[in-house]
Amino acid sequence: MNIKCDVHTHTFYSRHAYSTIEENICAAKEIGLELLGSTDHFSGMLFPEPLDLKNYQYFSNVGAWPREWHGVKLLRGCESDIIDLKGNLFGHDFYFDKTIVSDPYTGGKDLDKFVTDRMDYVIASVHGKGFTIGASKKETTEMYLGALEHPKVLILGHTGRSGVPYDVDEVLIRAKELGKAIEINEHSFEIDGGQSSGVCKKIAIRCAELGTKIAVSTDAHISVDIGRFNNTVTMLEEIHFPEELIANRNAEVFLETIKNAKLG
Repeated sequence: MNIKCDVHTHTFYSRHAYSTIEENICAAKEIGLELLGSTDHFSGMLFPEPLDLKNYQYFSNVGAWPREWHGVKLLRGCESDIIDLKGNLFGHDFYFDKTIVSDPYTGGKDLDKFVTDRMDYVIASVHGKGFTIGASKKETTEMYLGALEHPKVLILGHTGRSGVPYDVDEVLIRAKELGKAIEINEHSFEIDGGQSSGVCKKIAIRCAELGTKIAVSTDAHISVDIGRFNNTVTMLEEIHFPEELIANRNAEVFLETIKNAKLG
């Protein structure tokens, strides 16, 4: 099993990551990847309140990124936090009135739309899960279903290690209907004594049985981890996961997945 794209990676901008985007691209080239998705955190974990557009101007200038760099295709993405049980994403309720240079802004966009409109795709993940405490499985399932309906969300991020139970079949079936993917995240095999890896394995098995696509990602926070999916690949080979359901097995397939998901 040879996966040629890493579609969940972080740079210095994420604040707890340690490499530049060019260092990540060079690492991708060195390991033989065809495509890199750079998906920094779009989240309340980055900056203290109050929200300010200036803190997120990194995302407003992604048009400066070359589409191919050192021979590797480069996609513009972000990992956006799911912040409530409706599945809303970070910034959905913040309307700004000034541009990054403090000119008046009357465009009427919320911060979520302002950022995600510029993205090729979005990964929707749960990080802070305090809002799920006491929620029923029906409510957390609706949370993930709501996130899947976001016009830019292509991938549900690391649901196997978020620690939020949900109705796996219901979410996977809807993801399949929308042409979207469930992430199997390499980092999930390296934390909490392997508990998350067991959940990820169960999700992967169910994806195979239901015909739902997965995205195999490193969630790399430093360039040396780019493209290194060893634990995930071992698990997928053990369960004989069908390679045709791996959305990022090569650049052509991943770009076609984005196209077919009809992201807004």
